[in-house]
Amino acid sequence: MYAHGFIYLDNNATTPLDPRVLEAMMPYLTDNFANAASTHHFGQKANLALKKARKQVADLLNCDSTELIFTSGATEAINLALKGLVLHPNNTKKHIITVQTEHKAVLDTCKYLETLGIEITYLPVNSDGLIDLDLLDQSIRPDTLLVAIMYVNNETGVIQDVQKISKIIKNKETLFFCDATQALGKIPMDVYELGIDLLACSAHKFYGPKGAGALYINSETVGIRNLQSFIHGGGHESGLRSGTSNMPALVGFGKACELANQEMAQDAERIQTLRNQLETKLLQIEGAFINGHSSQRLYNTLNIGFPDFDANVFIGMHKTLAVSNGSACTSAIVEASHVLKAMGLTDEQAFGSLRISLGRFTTQEEIQSFTQQLKAAL
Repeated sequence: MYAHGFIYLDNNATTPLDPRVLEAMMPYLTDNFANAASTHHFGQKANLALKKARKQVADLLNCDSTELIFTSGATEAINLALKGLVLHPNNTKKHIITVQTEHKAVLDTCKYLETLGIEITYLPVNSDGLIDLDLLDQSIRPDTLLVAIMYVNNETGVIQDVQKISKIIKNKETLFFCDATQALGKIPMDVYELGIDLLACSAHKFYGPKGAGALYINSETVGIRNLQSFIHGGGHESGLRSGTSNMPALVGFGKACELANQEMAQDAERIQTLRNQLETKLLQIEGAFINGHSSQRLYNTLNIGFPDFDANVFIGMHKTLAVSNGSACTSAIVEASHVLKAMGLTDEQAFGSLRISLGRFTTQEEIQSFTQQLKAAL
C-alpha cells in the first residue's frame, strides 16, 4: 500500500516511478542540465546520455537505435505515424484499416484523417475482443496505406495475434502500425520478428516517467524520409521532431527499459499469480463475468463485470482506492466504454465493469483489502 493506506490497482493508466529510475534521472534534474544539442563539453556529455537512453529503448524492442524517434509519449508517436504517412507528399494511398477497440489516440486521429478525405475501415471484434483475421485479409485493398492494430488492449488486456496479423499485411504489401503502449516492458518484443513497420510506446506504462515515449520506424520498409514532420525548428530527432530533448524523462525512459529487460520474467510470474488469485475470488461472486479472452490476455489485467453494480459509484465512494471503470469522461459527460460496447456489452454491463490492473509494486495485502471492500460494496 502507498501513503495513508492508498491501494493502487490502476497500473494500465500509469505506473508509479521505480525508485531506481528516479535515481537515474536526478542528475539531469540538478547538475547535468546541459542541452544535448549543444556542442560544448557539457552538452556532449548530455548527448552521450541521450544516446545511451536510445540504445536502452532499442534493446528492449530489439531494433537499431537509429530507428527510434523520441516523443513526449505514445499519443504523439501515434499522431506522427498516422498523419506523417498520410500527409507525406509522396503518399498516394487513401485507405487505412483499424479496429473499433483501439485507444482513442488512434481512433480520434483516424476521425481527423477522415476529414481530409482518407477512408477508414473500422474492424469489429468478437465477444472476446479479438479481430477476425479473415475479415482483415478481405478488407485490405490496393490503396490501403496502413493497418493500425494495437498489441494489448488497455481496458481488457486482450492480446491480438500480432505475428499472424503481420503475415496477412505483408502478403498484401501494406504497412503495419502497432500501438504497443500496454505491451512494451511487460512482454518480450522483437519488432523484426513480429514484422512491425511502425510502433508507438510510452515510458510511464512500465515504471518510467511521464513525458517520454518513442516511435519506432522500420528503416527498410518505411524510412524516416517517408514521414511528414509536424514540429519544425532545429531538426532534432532526424528532423521529425524538433525541440530540446527532455533529458531527465528520456534518461528515465532508458533506465525503465533496462530494468524491464532484466526483470520482466520475474515481474510477470509474480503479478500473474496475484491477478489469478484475485480473479478466482471475484468470480465466486454470483453473476460475475470476465470481459475479454480468458487466456489471450495480459497477465496483469482483470476486467470484470457484476450485475446491478455501478462502477462509478463504487470508485467515487472509495477515496483510498484506485481502479478504473474503463469509461471515458469528456466535458463532464460519462460514456460507456467503447471497447466493451464493441465486444457486445450493453451500457448497463459496461458501467457495471471494473478494470483492475496490477503492477510491480502491487502486494498481497492490497489484493486482500480490495477484495474485502468490493465484496462489502456488492
